[in-house]
Amino acid sequence: MAMKKMTESKRAAMKRMSNQEGIIGALAIDQRGSLKKMIEAASRTEVGEEAIISFKEIVSRELTPYASAILLDPEYGLPAAKVRDQEAGLLVAYEKTGYDASEPGRLPDLLSDWSVKRLKEAGADAVKFLLYYDVDEPNEINEQKQVFMERIGSECDAEDLPFFLELVSYDAGITDVSSKEYAKIKPHKVIEMMKEFSKACYNVDVLKVEVPVNMAFVEGFGSDVCYSKEMAKQLFKEQSEATNLPFIFLSAGVSSELFQETLYFAKEAGSTFNGVLCGRATWKDGVIPFAQEGETAAEQWMRTVGKENIESLNRVLKETATPWMDR
Repeated sequence: MAMKKMTESKRAAMKRMSNQEGIIGALAIDQRGSLKKMIEAASRTEVGEEAIISFKEIVSRELTPYASAILLDPEYGLPAAKVRDQEAGLLVAYEKTGYDASEPGRLPDLLSDWSVKRLKEAGADAVKFLLYYDVDEPNEINEQKQVFMERIGSECDAEDLPFFLELVSYDAGITDVSSKEYAKIKPHKVIEMMKEFSKACYNVDVLKVEVPVNMAFVEGFGSDVCYSKEMAKQLFKEQSEATNLPFIFLSAGVSSELFQETLYFAKEAGSTFNGVLCGRATWKDGVIPFAQEGETAAEQWMRTVGKENIESLNRVLKETATPWMDR
């Protein structure tokens, strides 16, 4: 896999996104519709845009002093970007949230009133795009997605901003991605899509990916096993060798404890991942005090439990992740 040399401007932006050791310990709160649902479920009332903006601001203000960067969306997240610790890099989402379920293929879409140029002007150090991808779907669907990523990669290249591509696997025929049925084919899905989007034509700078197995089905982690420990380790190693790009793990909404155990497991397996972009595992339990008791209660939760979640994750990263420059 041939790689283009990273420009000085992109390299400087990558340094802003990582800590002094070159590890990316980034905080993600680019959720939109799903965050609204979480707040409404906890408060049992409908909430408006103000609540979403306010929660993001609290997370950003209280937790960015302990993160190397924060991922936000331009729809509700720009006020939160302004109150972040200025040492933390700013990664901004470019995709429209969700996908059109009325047609097959989970086709991607852009925020219609934004461009990479405008995101850069709004202060973005890097751009993130989320792509749902099933390597086994028909070519006519996957080719549309590949062309779409080529466009975004070219746009990021033109503006000299790093392109973080978040890949989320699925299977068009299996509705429950947490099922044992899906767990059996997940490694193939994750590893093959990483190989595809590591190609130079996409101009991707960092891959944000799932771990290659569902840890709930790994021997020693769950009661129903479909991978032995050795098999799971082999898959982590295979994933790491599937790309020459820096890659970071997403938390996929699992608990803080399980995510940290997973990172130790990845390290033991020989994975040379370069950090994390971790969202709900860090802040999701802060939604309840926010929704039920208000901003002060949420701030207090972030300063105690939220801070401990992110600091303990940083300690784990120190022992498990490798610098992105090494790749």
